[in-house]
Amino acid sequence: MSMSEVIQNATKWLAWGGSGLGVLTILGYLFGWGIKFRLTGITIFTLLLSASCWAFVQSYSPPFNVEGYKYAPIVYDNGFNLVVAQAPNDFPEEAIQPTLLQIAGNLKGGYRNGAQVKVRLRKIESAGDGISKPIILGEVINDLKESKIIELPNRNYALNEDSTDITDNEEENNYSLNIYE
Repeated sequence: MSMSEVIQNATKWLAWGGSGLGVLTILGYLFGWGIKFRLTGITIFTLLLSASCWAFVQSYSPPFNVEGYKYAPIVYDNGFNLVVAQAPNDFPEEAIQPTLLQIAGNLKGGYRNGAQVKVRLRKIESAGDGISKPIILGEVINDLKESKIIELPNRNYALNEDSTDITDNEEENNYSLNIYE
């Protein structure tokens, strides 16, 4: 049983328990029981717990899951349009796209105001003694306004020594975008 199902069941049980305690509280006031003030507190607290559980069930949305995803912690989020996740050096290539899709799918819109959020997956390579360079493994764009994830084509993000990674060959520059809704 998942946690959302447990909380949904707890909401019902707490509501019924609070109702029963409410009846006992009314009886306590009618018959002048000495425990009436404790029953009042218990009843209010039980009904408050029931209302809190109900509010949680209404606002909960399960996480977006993608087959083949590997864990990569988010190391940078500017809060608007860029999220960067860190992959370990032995990160499998077949897990890059599912990982990017899952991270992008789990972003919440709230404070991002419908922005197009770039989600990047990177790893860090050693470039010498005490020097490292980031290598971007992949990138997707999550269009929060349109509720779409746009998969960008594979590009060579590696930093080359001679910076001549621009080609004149037209066949290599044909990119297609995959859009997931």
